[in-house]
Amino acid sequence: PGYDVEEPSQGDIYPHPLNDGNPLRTPQHAVEDPWQDEKWTSRQWTVFRGKAYDLEPYMKKHPGGSWLINLALQRDCTALFESYHLRPDIANAVISRLPEISDFPIAAVPRAPYPNDSELYNTIRERARVELFNGGKNGEHRTGSEYAAVAVLGFAVLSYALYFAMPSILTGAVLGLAGAWIGLTIQHCGNHGAMSTKPWLNGLLGLTMDLIGGSSLMWRYHHQVSHHIHCNDTDMDEDVFSSFPMLRFDPRLPKYWFHKFQHLYMWLLFPLMQVAFEVGDLKAVFDKRTAGASLRGATPFEYATVFGGKIVHWGLLLAPLACGVSAATVAACCASYIFTQGVVLASLFAVSHNLGETKNAEWLETSQLRDDWAVQQILTSANWGSKIGCFFTGGLNLQIEHHLFPAISFMHYPQISKIAKEEATKRGIPYAEYKWLPSILWQFQCFMAKAGSAPAPPNNAFPPRGGIGLRDGLIGA
Repeated sequence: PGYDVEEPSQGDIYPHPLNDGNPLRTPQHAVEDPWQDEKWTSRQWTVFRGKAYDLEPYMKKHPGGSWLINLALQRDCTALFESYHLRPDIANAVISRLPEISDFPIAAVPRAPYPNDSELYNTIRERARVELFNGGKNGEHRTGSEYAAVAVLGFAVLSYALYFAMPSILTGAVLGLAGAWIGLTIQHCGNHGAMSTKPWLNGLLGLTMDLIGGSSLMWRYHHQVSHHIHCNDTDMDEDVFSSFPMLRFDPRLPKYWFHKFQHLYMWLLFPLMQVAFEVGDLKAVFDKRTAGASLRGATPFEYATVFGGKIVHWGLLLAPLACGVSAATVAACCASYIFTQGVVLASLFAVSHNLGETKNAEWLETSQLRDDWAVQQILTSANWGSKIGCFFTGGLNLQIEHHLFPAISFMHYPQISKIAKEEATKRGIPYAEYKWLPSILWQFQCFMAKAGSAPAPPNNAFPPRGGIGLRDGLIGA
């Protein structure tokens, strides 16, 4: 809606469900479709900095695990690749040894951001690599959160033991807190490959997302491919538009009469987040895409984890039935679990990107934001707290640093935040931070009220080009 679409002409390829970011079509005069033409569908191709490569020789050799490199298949992987490697010289050397595909229709593939073109990003990364990780030669940046993982898993086991032994609304809520802690920390960072230098351990911890009712497969595509790379882009960041029309997370989205009450009723919707995810996971299996990214690299095993995870998850929740506990009691326990986990996860994930500072159109629509990936990540994220918050949220409280370095273990973020803030401040880039969680939660509440009451956009339509980089000029200019 809101776009003027020309009639198809010969040589144009119009969108099909495998186009990430929902572009209207591939560029004019593109005559090959790399996702449907038989010549390309059988190849494990990726695009990196304007060149196409065959990933097949490297799939089983990737030190981060095949489930991470699968995300690069059949898309422009530049932003994923460059934001996940602390040593670009080593990573680029690997790319240079891959077979290049000379006749590939690169123009048909939506272009990803280029993080390493950002002087700010390169500076922050180099300082962190040298000052904090001794050059990052031995994967030090992926270690440091082991004790947090032990604490999270220990609390989860204890919570489930209490739930199983004494099923009640209270123990269901405690188990919901344990599920939320897993969702915030070990599954989140495990799926980013940031909990350990051992890929099998990261993969195993990532699967705890399935244990708490979500899907590790869908999470990687939704969160890592759609959200992280295109933060607060109204067209490509699934977190912005997937809750619409119920919630208007950006004042540039279309407006309906009920949005003026969203800051009140959103707290009634948050407990249902897990239900929405579970339904969405199953829908995505059959659609072969989440709302914001296609599952191009998903393997049969990964698809199987979606169904296997749901079976294990609900089997654990319903297990007290086997011991003679009444169905009404177990239903109440499950509702308590879903309510608690949903509120905690929804509120803590939402606060860091939905504030006046992170949704300011005067910043979002500058060419500097479009052209400088680090600037986009800093301006669309906000921090709160420090080390204690980091321990309990898996670094989600230091969202700026997490978005800059998703593959770095979260307990290093407090130190990195000092470097990031210093370098951003030098360049006049706003760096949003709050001392306490209640402070940022209140600002989130205020933002949702303002976003719900903000005027409707022209024609009450979605903004063009994702609302990123629509106007020329620099921040502070």
